[in-house]
Amino acid sequence: MPKIRDLLSNNKHWATKKTDVDPKFFERLAAQQKPEYLWIGCADSRVPANEIVGLDPGELFVHRNVANQVIQTDFNCLAVVEYAVVQLKVKHILVVGHYGCGGVAAALESQRHGIVDHWLHPIKDIYREHESALVDLPAPAQFDRMCELNVIEQVHNLSKNYIIQEAWARGQSLAIHGWIYSIRDGVLKDLGVTIRGRDAVEPIYQFGPDEESDD
Repeated sequence: MPKIRDLLSNNKHWATKKTDVDPKFFERLAAQQKPEYLWIGCADSRVPANEIVGLDPGELFVHRNVANQVIQTDFNCLAVVEYAVVQLKVKHILVVGHYGCGGVAAALESQRHGIVDHWLHPIKDIYREHESALVDLPAPAQFDRMCELNVIEQVHNLSKNYIIQEAWARGQSLAIHGWIYSIRDGVLKDLGVTIRGRDAVEPIYQFGPDEESDD
């Protein structure tokens, strides 16, 4: 395990290496931030967002939390989404989970883990909703499928938010994708749940356009 001072040394080595390859790299990076992608992923240290999709700093706007949750009362996540969509005008939001997710595993257990149990409670609801399809699966397959279902649920949760729907109403090009990453081989998988517009959102979750007051 590297010591804390080694991290600073590693940083200097990394910065030197970047400028050796591209002398104006940091100059360009400091001048602007115009990513086309927002990554909403798990906080797991084994899932380095930029690295696994081959993008440099400045090309991927990132939000991470335990088990890549999109919760309508999480103002941290929503503030990131609003800034990415309204100010940066990203074109793609990538909701990315991973197999072997500790948060999903904890949600499937009955033992207490601390305050994180409150955060992970919605994952229990996902299991309950899909229990009939999950119950007969062997444990490894059930766990993998739960990690996938969690991503799918978060894609739909995000599409239900007014920030996203207002962007679509403005005609903004914006797609939400659900991907999952395998720590075992480093490969991403598209789960085929991309949502590109309000029509794909269930009517009860659709927000109408703001009405202007006559006053």
